[in-house]
Amino acid sequence: MTEKNYHELIKDRIFIGGANDVKEMMQNEKVDIIYDLRAESSNEALDYNRVHSPIVDDADQQDESVQESINHVVNAYNEGKNVYFHCQGGSNRTGTVAIGTLISLGKAKNIEQAEEMAKAARPKINIKPEMKETLKKIFPNA
Repeated sequence: MTEKNYHELIKDRIFIGGANDVKEMMQNEKVDIIYDLRAESSNEALDYNRVHSPIVDDADQQDESVQESINHVVNAYNEGKNVYFHCQGGSNRTGTVAIGTLISLGKAKNIEQAEEMAKAARPKINIKPEMKETLKKIFPNA
């Protein structure tokens, strides 16, 4: 069995990775919707269901865009859809949304536990301090 470049956050339902992993993931998984978290993403026509949900790294007021991206993933999951989300490399923005998703779905009690779970799923996750602060604002009790 070959090593995949993308990972399962929630078994058979939510997958995470980088932009370059989309093609491989689509060959192996049945995903209903893909959320592209890159601010720098192009708006080219694609042959899959892609929603651009940009999060700008190091930008002031990124809280709203992070919350919106988490909501997109959680809502799609709750509607029974299988989801893939990614940023460019799949470590910072993807990790941030993964942590928020795990908390929102009740899979983790707090940010630290959610981060451990996300890193267990995708070891390259590395959340920048600004993103961790954003998560603390969105989830003040977590």
